[in-house]
Amino acid sequence: MSSIPKITTLDKVVLRFSGDSGDGMQLAGNIFTNVSAALGNQVSTFPDYPAEIRAPQGSLSGVSGFQVSVGTGVHTPGDACDVLVAMNPAALKQNVKFLKPDGIVIADSDSFRPADLQKALFTTDDPVAELGLKDERVVRVPITTLTKAALADSGMDVKAVLKCRNIFALGLVCWLFDRPLERAIEHLRTKFAKKPAVFEANSKVLRAGYDYGANTHATGAVYRIETEEPVAGVYTDITGNKATAWGLIAASERSGRPLFLGSYPITPATDILHELAKRKDLGVKAVQMEDEIAGVCSAIGASFAGDLAVTSTSGPGLALKSEGIGLAVIAELPLVVIDVQRGGPSTGLPTKTEQTDLMQALYGRNGESPVAVVAPASPTDCFTMAFEACKIAMEHMTPVILLSDAFIGNGSSAWRIPDENELPAINPPLLDAANCPADWKPYMRDAETMVRRWAIPGDEHGRPHRIGGLEKDFNTGAISTDPANHERMVNARREKIAKIANDIPALEVMGSGDADTLLVGWGGTYGHLRTAAAELNDEGCKIDFAHFRYINPLPANTGEVLSRYKRVIVAELNTGQFADYLQSRFAQAHISRINKVQGQPFMVGELKDRITEIIDNKL
Repeated sequence: MSSIPKITTLDKVVLRFSGDSGDGMQLAGNIFTNVSAALGNQVSTFPDYPAEIRAPQGSLSGVSGFQVSVGTGVHTPGDACDVLVAMNPAALKQNVKFLKPDGIVIADSDSFRPADLQKALFTTDDPVAELGLKDERVVRVPITTLTKAALADSGMDVKAVLKCRNIFALGLVCWLFDRPLERAIEHLRTKFAKKPAVFEANSKVLRAGYDYGANTHATGAVYRIETEEPVAGVYTDITGNKATAWGLIAASERSGRPLFLGSYPITPATDILHELAKRKDLGVKAVQMEDEIAGVCSAIGASFAGDLAVTSTSGPGLALKSEGIGLAVIAELPLVVIDVQRGGPSTGLPTKTEQTDLMQALYGRNGESPVAVVAPASPTDCFTMAFEACKIAMEHMTPVILLSDAFIGNGSSAWRIPDENELPAINPPLLDAANCPADWKPYMRDAETMVRRWAIPGDEHGRPHRIGGLEKDFNTGAISTDPANHERMVNARREKIAKIANDIPALEVMGSGDADTLLVGWGGTYGHLRTAAAELNDEGCKIDFAHFRYINPLPANTGEVLSRYKRVIVAELNTGQFADYLQSRFAQAHISRINKVQGQPFMVGELKDRITEIIDNKL
């Protein structure tokens, strides 16, 4: 190799860390992402956790991955990586399919011993040749040996030393992509604030990895990644689950209602509970309940008492909460239910992503039980849509289901923290002296919105608070079994949800406006679909793109938008639930489908192939 590495400037680059689930790939990937976001890069991540909690060390089933795309114009973590860091043979074998043909592998050569190769089910002693890789594209680095050497005088035991291997690899890729070590060191300082010896060890190993790359010119090239001119403000890298938690806090602040979370831990939603449990300084009450049913019921009690009430879960928990949600529907209490979707049914694939809870969210309760349903499009959009879910729930006195998913919940993007005055006001319809007539009854409604007042027990007005799971009289709020009244109340609750469409944005279409094909998606598939549509247009295939964040009710202009196109292609990570939903409401729309149910997000390449196939076959 030359003595001076070649400097190559790239618009974007994709890096994938891979190793055993205990090798710290998520930590290394997250630090690299945070450093890149702070430099002004756009980032998109895909943490790919193993499905087995304690798979045998070095086995194929125990491989953990973290893929990140950084640069400009980044909307997805990338289909394939430019650089693959493989900490053992199993990681290489499982992840080589994600490597670009001209990509680079950085491998810990110390871990490629015969016993390691056998665990990874290699049949020869040459994994590079067996996988069909070009030898010159594989950089063999004795990461384990070099980590031990760097910490030889640290006094740490061997097990503790080996835990630092991931940070050596991080230092090497920081050199490779021209990332400043100071920012990475600050992240390590925060991570190990209560363990100064561990921080010092990792800081030393980070510099050792960086110096190894600089001194040996390990890859023969250094990559400089372009940045975009950012809007002035404070930026951070944020996961979807953390953004969701912060959106809830912001809604509490803007509405003036205390935030209560009643929840039960479940993958991949637990981080929302963890984040909110830290925020007692902001008046947040986060309570881990004994089960999912207790979680939703405690939240309903908090809502009755006047709090912004939230419960978080994944698909199995949403099923258990269904009766409680129905209670909130008939009581007409504000409630936000967060469902971070994962692979199912039952326990299914708890660490993988799907969009398979849509029909459960729309219809999964007994009786006519309508609720509002919204879905964030990206990790940063989780903040916006969590805030919006709270606004809808309180202003329209209804449960709202927020359909996130594991891909955006665990994934992260660079985010500019908004100023408080950038957020819209939230105005709960509280019963107070200004709007409390002497003849007020609990289910009196606003004539325009069909929304009833939020009468909080214990206020100074002394008004009745008759709510509950039995049907109520439309006029008096007393329990009623009258058939005609029941039908009237069912229609009133349904109309109230439909009128939310007056307060949500119109559906936007991206594209030239003269295409005859519309690509449609919802929720966390946004980045992949947008990128696929943009690339197809650049290649001369005209296609417009529309993405839904409001599911029930749909934006008021949905029918008009769909009617413009000869062909509507709905792409989603299920067997066609949103396509069925649209078709049931807009029978004249010509809908084709792209579906994937593999626990993995879409690839841009596969979307382009399927879209082209549909258009060419005039399906």
